[in-house]
Amino acid sequence: MRGKKVVVLTGAGISAESGIKTFRDNDGLWENYRIEDVATPEAWQADPEVVWRFYQARRRQMNEVEPNPAHEALAKLEAELDEFTLVTQNVDDLHERGGSRSVIHMHGRLETLRCEKSEQIEERIADEDLVDDFLFCNCCAEASRVRPDIVWFGEMPMQMEEIYDAVDSCDIFIVIGSSGHVYPAAGLAAAARSARAQTILVNFEMPINSYDFDEVHLGMAGEILPDLVETWLAE
Repeated sequence: MRGKKVVVLTGAGISAESGIKTFRDNDGLWENYRIEDVATPEAWQADPEVVWRFYQARRRQMNEVEPNPAHEALAKLEAELDEFTLVTQNVDDLHERGGSRSVIHMHGRLETLRCEKSEQIEERIADEDLVDDFLFCNCCAEASRVRPDIVWFGEMPMQMEEIYDAVDSCDIFIVIGSSGHVYPAAGLAAAARSARAQTILVNFEMPINSYDFDEVHLGMAGEILPDLVETWLAE
């Protein structure tokens, strides 16, 4: 794998192993919330208090979890390779805390909030920023309400041009902990194959797009990825 251009995409599975809850856990529910109730622009317009409390709970939960060996293995892979891009569908900071230096968060980040008026981003993760009351920006003369800096269903993921450029030019494309349900992320493996990259899957179970992968490793990422990284670096 040394001397190759490598792109890695991670999904909810890698964070779930650290204790982060996912919508896939219970038939599309997250602590009894439906996706449509808390993760769409329409939900924010209809009941912003419910959406805000939901994301504040998720932001507080980040203080209760730690990176797992899969996050640390990816940080090692990044450190050892000259051309490496890490893209994640996850909105937590476990990759960064696990040692990754550069992460593309295509679905946004829990650590940041977005001004509704100017759309400026502010990092707001101190204890006083984790309350259930609405927060207001520091960028406007008359402070405006902020919203979660999250890509909701129906919104365009972030940095897609950069992601597609990386996928189109990579030699190896690795997917870790992704169900293959959420587009456009689920289509990246097919795009990589079309660009003649080798595609590798590391996942607890077969995703619905398993046919897009040349090589499949089933199991918990935290258990099998560290050894896989050692093998890849020795090749």
